Amino acid sequence: MAMTSPTATAARSAAAETLRDLRETRLATEALVSHVDDATLERSLSPIMSPLVWDLAHIAAYEDLWLAHRQAGLPLLRPDLAALYDAFETPRAVRAEAELLDAAAAREYMALVRERVVAGLSAEGVGDGVLCELVLRHELQHCETMRQTMAIAGILPPGEPRIEPLPTDPVRPKEDLLPRIGPFRRADPLPRAAGAADVAWIELPAGRFAMGADAEGFAYDNERPRHEARTAAYAIARRPVTNASWLGFSEGGGYERREWWSDEGWAWKEEYDITHHPAVAAGDPRAPACHVSWFEAEAFARAQGARLPSEAEWERAAREATRRLEGVGEVWEWTASRFDGYPGFVAYPYREYSEVFFGGDYRVLRGGSWASSPRVATVTFRNWDRPQRRQIFAGVRLARDAG
Repeated sequence: MAMTSPTATAARSAAAETLRDLRETRLATEALVSHVDDATLERSLSPIMSPLVWDLAHIAAYEDLWLAHRQAGLPLLRPDLAALYDAFETPRAVRAEAELLDAAAAREYMALVRERVVAGLSAEGVGDGVLCELVLRHELQHCETMRQTMAIAGILPPGEPRIEPLPTDPVRPKEDLLPRIGPFRRADPLPRAAGAADVAWIELPAGRFAMGADAEGFAYDNERPRHEARTAAYAIARRPVTNASWLGFSEGGGYERREWWSDEGWAWKEEYDITHHPAVAAGDPRAPACHVSWFEAEAFARAQGARLPSEAEWERAAREATRRLEGVGEVWEWTASRFDGYPGFVAYPYREYSEVFFGGDYRVLRGGSWASSPRVATVTFRNWDRPQRRQIFAGVRLARDAG
């Protein structure tokens, strides 16, 4: 009787688990767009986003490249599509005008690639699993990106967005929350800076901690290497800013007070006649404010006599004050930090994932949103975007210096 080695059994088990996860993720992707007709999938819904059909075919092309081709050693299914569905070869600005696969062809492409991947991984195994996890999380991230596009167009699936109201603050009676919005009263002609009593703060002393992902398991290249980081003493808000507080800022002159805005932020606000995002007024007053740009987040913080946390401050608080931080994962939270590599950064498996965005005006977001998979939005995961962007499901958590 032939004996099966423990190594072979483990390899088959790993392949089966990976294929199960890929299948479940694909079912979720298909469900996400099931209520959208083909014409809507194929047209441009926003000048800053891709047609939804591009995302679908891009998911397939990415999977074919990394799992069928590089992991299983198969030739590309459609080499003629490689450039069209490469995010850098075909940037968002030109995707709406490109000759894309239509919705039916994109679905067929996804199905054919998956057949190849199932056969290839079943035969060749998943190796160390890194490329499989890369592809899996890539699809999960594109589901959030597609939700951003859907939100702009007003075609999110029924029941979304799912931003949960924060629990009632025990230090303030519930009935007092609506008349008094954040640090401002509706009767105030202009807002004033918030005092310490308006925000529940968590204080952390000066200290050092290990920042970033460790060497084991999967992490994106920009999460490594793990390194020692130090913060001075600081305080961070127990919860993110709510819709009610943001409306108080807006109605109290927050978009009119020049002294609270940076030069770049004010120029952007004036050019596009920016005020609070419609989702803020439409959302539950107790839920975290969403669709906030970095420029707005910075101005709001300054109006409160506070600031945005640095990336190190955010991660340290998430690690050391987990039980006291509320609302993490409801909306992405802007930090003051620019997106760059950690000391000793090494690009992997390709420099276009992170490195090409370093050193610019991209700002880091942390924590995840209601649309993020927990598999992606870990405590070390780093999201980033331009400071003027509001399509992301982003809000803000305040910080301040200690004392």
